Amino acid sequence: MKILRLRMIVPAVLAMLSVPGLAWAGEPTIDTGDTAFIIICSALVMLMTPGLAFFYGGMVRKKNVLSTIMQSFIVVCLVSVQWVLIGYSLAFGADYGHLIGSLDWLGLKGVGPDPSDTYGTTLPHYVFAVFQLMFAIITAAIISGSVAERMRFPAFLAFILLWTTFIYDPLAHWVWGADGWLLNLGALDFAGGTVVHISSGVSGLVAAIILGKRKGYGSEAMVPHQLPFTVLGSALLWFGWFGFNAGSALAANGLAASAFVVTNTAAAMAALSWIFAEWLHHGKPTVLGAASGAIAGLVGITPGAGFVTPISAIAIGLVAGVVCYLGVSVVKRRFGYDDSLDAFGVHGIGGIWGALATGIFATTAVNEAGKDGLLYGNAAQLGIQAVGVVATIAFAAVGTLVVLKLVGVVTKLRATENEEELGLDLALHGEDAYPDIISGSLIGGKMFGAMELNTGLGTIKPANNHSS
Repeated sequence: MKILRLRMIVPAVLAMLSVPGLAWAGEPTIDTGDTAFIIICSALVMLMTPGLAFFYGGMVRKKNVLSTIMQSFIVVCLVSVQWVLIGYSLAFGADYGHLIGSLDWLGLKGVGPDPSDTYGTTLPHYVFAVFQLMFAIITAAIISGSVAERMRFPAFLAFILLWTTFIYDPLAHWVWGADGWLLNLGALDFAGGTVVHISSGVSGLVAAIILGKRKGYGSEAMVPHQLPFTVLGSALLWFGWFGFNAGSALAANGLAASAFVVTNTAAAMAALSWIFAEWLHHGKPTVLGAASGAIAGLVGITPGAGFVTPISAIAIGLVAGVVCYLGVSVVKRRFGYDDSLDAFGVHGIGGIWGALATGIFATTAVNEAGKDGLLYGNAAQLGIQAVGVVATIAFAAVGTLVVLKLVGVVTKLRATENEEELGLDLALHGEDAYPDIISGSLIGGKMFGAMELNTGLGTIKPANNHSS
């Protein structure tokens, strides 16, 4: 009789343990719903970089639109390869000194379709790695906004490769890597306020200062050439940001839903507060202001997306829109630096506010794995967030300066005055986004133009145009 009962019980227990939701606590088990969700979120975050290309491309002068778009596009390619070869291992490999990951996962060795014991334990390890890749890509691409219209392409390639390896990867380990020092300190950064936005914004500012102002900056108009591009880019960024923030829950659950709601709320509020600040200060609300304000709100909510309530998101978005507007319209003018497309004004300033705001508005009522902030009785959290902000600013600023100096030894950082005058599209890439009678014309779908273009600033040889 006892043997019969045992034969009945054992299969029942085994069947229960085969159900993912009933597996032993802490056991890495793939959840198909979580996996599908994070794969989609990864694709959404990837879409943000082409969105950024349109956002930036519309704001530059027409002679530089292709070179600006090219910078974002090539970052996707360059960082994708770097991440597989070494980046993921440095950011998320076994800890060394709480500062950097090991080289155990070089070439994604040991990373595969089975879940990790440490990261995203309901996902294939590959899925977690590719989700994090998309963050590394967009971070590097953001910096291009500060150096637009004047940085040489070879220098840009070298800078991005070195910056991602020696700045982004260690920062990601500090904040998100197992046993990273900021993680151990208790700093909260749900989706990249410090790792992504402060680092890219501050690095962009340093790069803009090192390169110097664009030729004619302050003495001639440098207005956006195609604002519909910028609005389209803003919309794509907003859309992709749902994957950025909601996906950072690493599961299709209530926390992801909460992050989705606060992300949209903060973006909308910041767009409103930006255009009203602009209306009061400038006299008219602009579509560029609305698009920029939405991005400011998205930046501001990013570090706290998994820790704050919808009402707090309204407050975060309200302040983000105003402080970022002041950053690009007042602070930049007062200090005289040429942050071409306001990477620092939006991402740097917005990221700093968002990181500190997380220390104010965070509550364990939203996320039990988080911490309460200042308004919920834990003033110390604001101090911890401030430490994270200062550490990120210092590391990104000094690291960027060193990387630029190293790149400058090998190749010139900046385009010549003649190249700037002509435009980097023709000067560096031999292409024109808007062919006309001077640089060629579109006839029957083919490009016809002179083999050499005498511009009065030198002779340019356009790249070959291939058509079928």
